Amino acid sequence: MAFTEDLRAEVVMDATPEEVWGSLMAFAAYPDWNPFVVAIEGEATVGAKLRVRLQPPGGKGSTFRPTVIICEPGRVFSWLGRVVVNGIFDGAHRFELTPAGDGRTRFVQSEHFRGLLVPLFRRSLRTHTLAGFEAMNRALADRVKASA
Repeated sequence: MAFTEDLRAEVVMDATPEEVWGSLMAFAAYPDWNPFVVAIEGEATVGAKLRVRLQPPGGKGSTFRPTVIICEPGRVFSWLGRVVVNGIFDGAHRFELTPAGDGRTRFVQSEHFRGLLVPLFRRSLRTHTLAGFEAMNRALADRVKASA
């Protein structure tokens, strides 16, 4: 039985990486537009602790306190969340922006889960959590387009 799971959802947006980054990092506005990551509190700096509230479509909401592990403006933002201790249920969440030509951006949201509890949550991750990624990606694309 595998104790890992990888999720990935991507979208190409009609905006530059800098424009997408601006909306992605405006944490205070998340409750206004984000159907999945409904709140983030904290600083987007490596080593900082965040307070993140997730509400997957059709799933149970949760709040957790991940640590920022990568923050490369206009390119990558990533955090690592853990349940209780290392190895029980860890998730490395990543938002990656790459130029897609003609002023567009490829936005990839992914997460690598590992730990003893992954098999118990695998079905929910593949359905509710992945649906949350896709809903957030669409909503971010709509927000960026509307603000252009």
